[in-house]
Amino acid sequence: MAITRELIAITKGMAASDGAGVKLTRLIGSPDLNLLDPFLLLDSFESSSADDYLAGFPPHPHRGFETVTYMLEGKMRHKDSAGNEGVISNGGVQWMTAGSGIIHSEMPEQESGMMQGFQLWVNLPKVAKMSAPNYQEYDAKDIAHEKSSSGSIVKVIAGITDNATQGVIKNDYVRPSYMDVDLPISEMFTQTVLAEENSLVYVISGEVLIGEKQKKLSAKHLGVLSKGEKVLVIASQQARFIFLSALPLNEPIARGGPFVMNTQAEVEQAFSDYRNNCFIK
Repeated sequence: MAITRELIAITKGMAASDGAGVKLTRLIGSPDLNLLDPFLLLDSFESSSADDYLAGFPPHPHRGFETVTYMLEGKMRHKDSAGNEGVISNGGVQWMTAGSGIIHSEMPEQESGMMQGFQLWVNLPKVAKMSAPNYQEYDAKDIAHEKSSSGSIVKVIAGITDNATQGVIKNDYVRPSYMDVDLPISEMFTQTVLAEENSLVYVISGEVLIGEKQKKLSAKHLGVLSKGEKVLVIASQQARFIFLSALPLNEPIARGGPFVMNTQAEVEQAFSDYRNNCFIK
């Protein structure tokens, strides 16, 4: 019999700023939750004040992992040193594999209004850290939607649901699940996962109950789930949440600002390569 995952830790993150001063909430990468292998960082940003986001994220380098920007509301323009450029808006996703090294920027394409979404960092295994950079961008219309007669909606960015709805993102390194779930009151979301995956739920709005024990998780809180083969989330009121899950890499992690490698020597090499203009131009 499949073991249902339970809620074992809750965090509301910490206030932070990044880029040129964008205000956000750091959910992973905080003192409460440093990482959840292979998820290195998760930031939530939400503000209707342009002063909180207008400075954006000017050009900066990355190596050794993937960055994922998922927009709930607003517009963000992406440019990188491989020649990719585009704008992601409401419901769109940008999944960038930094690999061996890339320089990119993410700047608001608006001067007023709501800006809301998430930035996720997904680690790469040692064998892929120096792979060629890659870039995937999809509008909301391109993302698979799984709808039920009761009104539940599951947007599948990455991974595959129990009903075989496939996410739009192709990822052969970590094969994560990334889903945006909207549940009417009393409806449930279930998902089969591998027993050793690390899984989490972040409630965007409303309130949910997790697992057979039905522990409460409220809006603007992230919940870490125990090990098991089944995820069960019930909406105790109209709720929207993101679900993330992936097998851990279980490899050494060496961090240095925008670089995530396996050893400190590799991080120092990344800084040297960046200073010497060895990244893609």
